[in-house]
Amino acid sequence: MTRCRLCGSEAMASVVDLGATPPCESFLAADQLDEPEPAYPLHLRVCTDCWLAQIPPLITPEETFKEYAYFSSYSTSWVEHARTFVADAVQRLGLDSGDKDAFVVEVASNDGYLLRHVGDRGIRCLGIEPSENVGAAARDAGVPTLTQFLDPATGSQVRAEHGPADLVVANNVYAHIPDVVGFTRGLRALVADDGWVSIEVQHLLTLIEENQYDTIYHEHFQYYTVASASRALAGGGLALVDVELLPTHGGSLRLWARPTEAAGEPTNGVSPALGAPPGRRLGEEPRAWGRVADVLAREKAAGLQELSGYTEFSARVAKVRRDLLKFLIEAAERGETVVGYGAPGKGNTLLNHCGIRPDLLPYTVDRNPYKHGRFTPGTRIPILPPEQLAADRPDYILVLPWNLRAELVEQLSFVGDWGGRLVFPIPELSIVEVKP
Repeated sequence: MTRCRLCGSEAMASVVDLGATPPCESFLAADQLDEPEPAYPLHLRVCTDCWLAQIPPLITPEETFKEYAYFSSYSTSWVEHARTFVADAVQRLGLDSGDKDAFVVEVASNDGYLLRHVGDRGIRCLGIEPSENVGAAARDAGVPTLTQFLDPATGSQVRAEHGPADLVVANNVYAHIPDVVGFTRGLRALVADDGWVSIEVQHLLTLIEENQYDTIYHEHFQYYTVASASRALAGGGLALVDVELLPTHGGSLRLWARPTEAAGEPTNGVSPALGAPPGRRLGEEPRAWGRVADVLAREKAAGLQELSGYTEFSARVAKVRRDLLKFLIEAAERGETVVGYGAPGKGNTLLNHCGIRPDLLPYTVDRNPYKHGRFTPGTRIPILPPEQLAADRPDYILVLPWNLRAELVEQLSFVGDWGGRLVFPIPELSIVEVKP
């Protein structure tokens, strides 16, 4: 990568080089195990002009998302997160006021996990989802879904057929598209001139601070701060108005944006048009409802607008790898069994970077039946149903979706019946004893 995809600058600095790995969602069937498997460099760099962190676009979204292994509805906490968001957004924006035919569009709507809550409220909605298999699951669940990638033409087509959207939601997709300006223009084409866009994306600040390097993978083309996200939005005709800091995915941003002509000047506090979250007064809970200026100041204090904020990250990543390998090797030498829980994309970055194979992790389990009988990319670790845990009663369970820690500590409490313990590799290695 020689130029920044956002501003075109050649001032690119290395943040961390994770070697070469296969695409994280390219799970293997048994008959593919003797076939060659392509691997691509995974090297995160940051533009020192606009401070957008990014990896080279070595694979295309079409390669990743035409058929996708991730179904949002298999995470109980994520479905609840979506339900809460819909309830709050409907109230704040008055989408159920009855004085107009409100319309909500979600981009990258997956299996309809969020829009089903919109439909349940009698609000017109449409999902735009490029993956054929998960889009079909959404339609089967009664959620209207268009199988398409978003670009300005798609946005204009949907607007012409369905009308402008009062709210456009884009959760965990803003990092997944290499043409960030074109995608943003697509959002602008969808949204009404006085409408709202809500985007959730992982926060680069917590990625750096919490050693969350496993969320760097080929389908995540860029990694945002509020500063770089604001610039990306502006390039497509949207203005950042407010921001929330969320605990999801280890630390995420919820960016509230409007068409530039409707937004006015960026605020130092919560937009009067949007208001405070229900049940809170302005200024309360700054971690949950951050002000744009406050988050920008925090990013600057962390050094994310100069190279000093990035220089130690690579060394901390190396320590995560050493600590995890040391634990697995010592457990094997003691004759203790360690298996995995989950087969998320982030887990495949971790497994490949650490060089973990079935001799150290004989299998992992996952709730998604799509993955059963398949193998993790690169490391070739079998993926089994969750019931295998109770059958084998392992000494340790390595939790790969560490971002769901609270949910999984409760969900896996049954392993305490035989004294099993949970292992979380990030932000640092921790072993948790659970009570049945």
